[in-house]
Amino acid sequence: MIEICRDHAANVKRWRDGQLVLRWVAAGMDQARRQFRRVNGHLHLAALRTALDATITAVTLSKEDAA
Repeated sequence: MIEICRDHAANVKRWRDGQLVLRWVAAGMDQARRQFRRVNGHLHLAALRTALDATITAVTLSKEDAA
């Protein structure tokens, strides 16, 4: 993605301000988006997040009880 953004903005000669930079980077990221692949198991990421949050909460509470 970084390489595509760099190539996309390579011909810009005069960077006026930060907003212009953000606009060109966003345009490059839009070009790179077409090449991304979907992660296997992406539908299960919400369940993974819930399980990790529960585990972290349990570990944090057990550490507080031990202290």
